[in-house]
Amino acid sequence: MSREGVNLKLFFLRHGKTEWNLESRYQGAGGDSPLLPQSYEEIKQAAIYLKQFQFAHVYASPIKRARDTARTVLANLPGQIPLSLVSRLEEFHLGKMEGMLFEEAQATFPEEFHAFRNAPADYRPVTIGGESFQELIDRMTPAIQTIVRAHDTTDQNVLIVSHGAALNAEMNALLGTPLAHLRDRGGLSNTSTTILETTDHGASFQLIEWNKTDYLKRHLDATDTI
Repeated sequence: MSREGVNLKLFFLRHGKTEWNLESRYQGAGGDSPLLPQSYEEIKQAAIYLKQFQFAHVYASPIKRARDTARTVLANLPGQIPLSLVSRLEEFHLGKMEGMLFEEAQATFPEEFHAFRNAPADYRPVTIGGESFQELIDRMTPAIQTIVRAHDTTDQNVLIVSHGAALNAEMNALLGTPLAHLRDRGGLSNTSTTILETTDHGASFQLIEWNKTDYLKRHLDATDTI
């Protein structure tokens, strides 16, 4: 098939809910906690939805909560789909906020806490030794473009398993959203799926679905979404 008019869909899956998610504790690239027992069932519920699509490849952050999510999804999808772990897909580096309860981070680093959640263009994590939104985007975008180049010769679907804050920033950047408005679409829930499409080999992306969770069989609460 010609490269002209190729339709590539990227399915972005946020990892399942963890103990630190439940505790409202910051969990970046430098921290990790186990998936909750219920999360494995919810990942299977996501897989039931995803079964309708044929995936050429699965890519995942190597951090355990994302890796375990990817492997659980794969175990519940048909066929032998290859899995690649990509370090550029890991979560924000949060520096001194890592592992803090949200209320502790707000009290200790009020400016950084507010900007990280509400004003991405104003987030200056120098004091805490963290990673800015632009730095995150600058490391993730090359990984996404590499994935696109590997799969844009025919119409394909690719699954990417990563983290809530990182995916939110990166997907909005791919859609051309300015830094100041990265949070305008709202957060991403654990085990949610967001779908982007490119028909021009990654030069631009269109949003098909944002934060899809209707396949989950429980009511979501504030601890599910970042």
